[in-house]
Amino acid sequence: MQSVLASIDLTEIVLLAASLLVTGALAGFVAGLLGVGGGIVIVPVLFYVFTLLGVDEDVKMHVAVGTSLSTIIATSAMSMRAHWRKGAVDVPMLKRWAVAIILGVVAGTLLAASVKGLALTAVFGTVALIVSFHMGFSKPHWRVSDHPPRGVVEQVIAAGIGMVSAMMGIGGGTLSVPTLTLFNYPIHRAVGTAAAIGFLIGVPGTIGFVVGGLGAEDLPPFSFGYVNLLGLALILPTSMALAPYGARAAHALPTGRLRLAFAVFLFLTGLRMLASSLG
Repeated sequence: MQSVLASIDLTEIVLLAASLLVTGALAGFVAGLLGVGGGIVIVPVLFYVFTLLGVDEDVKMHVAVGTSLSTIIATSAMSMRAHWRKGAVDVPMLKRWAVAIILGVVAGTLLAASVKGLALTAVFGTVALIVSFHMGFSKPHWRVSDHPPRGVVEQVIAAGIGMVSAMMGIGGGTLSVPTLTLFNYPIHRAVGTAAAIGFLIGVPGTIGFVVGGLGAEDLPPFSFGYVNLLGLALILPTSMALAPYGARAAHALPTGRLRLAFAVFLFLTGLRMLASSLG
């Protein structure tokens, strides 16, 4: 396959590289601020970058999701460390959720490998819009329960978060933060714990998208399975550098502003991705 980069000039390559570096910086800050691993920014941006490069419709969303998951490993680790120092990571809950999350991620990657790219785009857009409306319009007193569930219900929730997050290429905060707040869980502690959940999703999710994409046709240059190494190399450094600053901002912002920032990011990205899936 002839490289798609061969058809664009040096100026376009430089602009592409610059856009990916800026994307990484924004994604890293968002990872620390909202505990989402940056995927809520990375996936739609990579999707449109690959569209401009003429990457095949059948694989570009898969590569965007797989590449995003690979960056989440490092950015979530950085964010988790910063939140850990502030005592905002719920270790007992993390231990209870870990196995179910990983099993959910495995199921999500297997399902993602079997569906078309437009289906993954629709999943991303739909779930992001639903969560954005919850975060933007729900009232502080709205609760499902006064505390998170235990037992089978807790495990089902954790597995569902892992599965859908893997299919969306996000770190888990998109789903775990609003879920935990519905169970009367403090928002800052939810964000810190979500950063750790992102790491649990990123590692098996990346492995799954690499394996699932081996042998796939019409992948963009420098791809290892459904993970694009060029995108990873350009996004990762700035993501890691900005994640701690986002975590500091999270603890400085009042709860209302943090929820609003979360809702705005989800609404804008979800709307664009859903529109793309509908053609």
